[in-house]
Amino acid sequence: VSGAAADLCKVQRALLSVSDKTGLVELATFLAGQGVELLSTGGTAKAIRNAGLPVVDVSDHTGFPEIMDGRVKTLHPKVHGGIMAVRGNAEHEAAMAANGITAIDLVVLNLYAFEATVAKGSDFNTCIENIDIGGPSMLRSSAKNHAYVTIATSPSQYGELMEEMRSNEGQTTLGLRRRFAAKAFATSAAYDSAIATWFAGELGDTAPVITRGYEHQMTLKYGCNPHQKPATISRPLGRDLPFTVANGTPGYINLLDALNAYQLVSELKQSLGLPAAASFKHVSPAGAAVAVPLTAEEALAYEIPDPSAITPLALAYLRARQADPMCSFGDFAAVSDVVDVATAQVLKKEVSDGIIAPGFEPEALAILASKKGGKFIALQASPDFTPPAVEYREVYGAAFSQARNATLVTPETITADIRTANKDVSPEAVRDLVVASIAIKYTQSNSVAYAKNGQVVGVGAGQQSRVDCVKLAGRKVAVWHLRQHPKVMGLQFKEGSKRQDRVNARVRYIEGDITDAERPIWEANFAEAPAPLTTEEKDEFMKALSGVSLSSDAFFPFRDSIDHASRFGVQYVAQAGGSAKDDQVVEACNEYGMAMGFTGLRLFHH
Repeated sequence: VSGAAADLCKVQRALLSVSDKTGLVELATFLAGQGVELLSTGGTAKAIRNAGLPVVDVSDHTGFPEIMDGRVKTLHPKVHGGIMAVRGNAEHEAAMAANGITAIDLVVLNLYAFEATVAKGSDFNTCIENIDIGGPSMLRSSAKNHAYVTIATSPSQYGELMEEMRSNEGQTTLGLRRRFAAKAFATSAAYDSAIATWFAGELGDTAPVITRGYEHQMTLKYGCNPHQKPATISRPLGRDLPFTVANGTPGYINLLDALNAYQLVSELKQSLGLPAAASFKHVSPAGAAVAVPLTAEEALAYEIPDPSAITPLALAYLRARQADPMCSFGDFAAVSDVVDVATAQVLKKEVSDGIIAPGFEPEALAILASKKGGKFIALQASPDFTPPAVEYREVYGAAFSQARNATLVTPETITADIRTANKDVSPEAVRDLVVASIAIKYTQSNSVAYAKNGQVVGVGAGQQSRVDCVKLAGRKVAVWHLRQHPKVMGLQFKEGSKRQDRVNARVRYIEGDITDAERPIWEANFAEAPAPLTTEEKDEFMKALSGVSLSSDAFFPFRDSIDHASRFGVQYVAQAGGSAKDDQVVEACNEYGMAMGFTGLRLFHH
């Protein structure tokens, strides 16, 4: 259909009909000041009128009343003809004149909050009544005719719209109209998809078509690797992101770490009621912990001269970081509570990329913002964010969806089904099993985690064999415990040695397999070369380790995992169960005097 070609189009008449009144009065005031005639409906018209602004009810504009409980109010030729008319088209202009239709140049609307109505648990009929009909119709009409008409569907667009009109004497550009139209069609698609998905769910069916719309939020430097460009982060239409950026510029993997880590610490806090922290690398925890006081040996091993001076939240992060400080080098941290100064001071000393938290004390944020030349990433999690019930991802052109793993591991999860002869699981052991279980819920599978004193002390992630997970994590447990050996804590480092160099040197001292080429470099860390920590000394010290908890993200297929775990002081075990050889695994636990709870809960994470 041919018509006038124009980049700039004057806004002379606008129709406003919004359920979200955010910014409405400011926008209406601006438009009225530009000499724009305002048309509106229902509560929107009332809000504009209450602000002392002139407004024409749509029913007066059309000469037809709102009927059928408001179901029919904008579905009228004087509305849609005014929107859809092609400017400069003689036939269209003649039809407008013959039928008393005037052009509508700007439509501002947002749709009934259907998803919010569903989320509140409303009944079927209430949800049906909250399906918008007139709004999507005007939205699509306006977006189709964007060559002449501007469509704004979100308060977030009002600022740009007003600035555009200020800069162009009350006109909008074709570029803006196209951008706004693209968002309008995406909004419509997402809205219809939400309705179709809900309706199919009510019928017990899988939705035949799923349409998901996203709004670009920020461009990332690259994806997983530097050659993977472009990369972006977007928000689903109708939803906000679960965080805001308080400092720095997050990358793709930073955000994957942050969003998984924050779920972990939030669930620990919810389950145990203690401040919680996690230290993430490559979308798995290097460590996770809750605030439990340090033993004297731990304080020395972790280089904490005055444990009484640290706050509970700082304590939780210290424990999380010290589970495996070599792997935590360059971590992304997450904490369950508002970051205080003490926690910021702990992070200030560590090599870390960033942190996500529900908030920051002003002084704490200033400390963190000074790290890495101002590039340290601080993300503020939205405290009232509710994650969607269904998650989606695409892999190699195939779209996957699944219900979010919203099951919370609690102390009752651990103790409900203990089948071993030993059923004595102390409150501290239950706590540690919860910590380990929630940690592996956010660890790449297969995975196991050992825990003691409220902290994970060894994570075995991403192994195809479960016993290999147990062995990998067990090696980390041994290193964690041997860091408290008197000879390790007595190592004499050179004055001015760096914290991470001391961490790495201690681990290599414990491991003991230093090559001839490596030895001079390693010995350069010390005031004098230390005597070796012998195998016999290590074995003797490991014998004293007890009270360790072990959790697995799925069943143990054989007893070999229990046999190996026994070498690392394990006395308490949690697993899903369901193996054909559960009885043999129970018998193995009985032989070692372990107590084992069957959770009935598999926790695979991919």
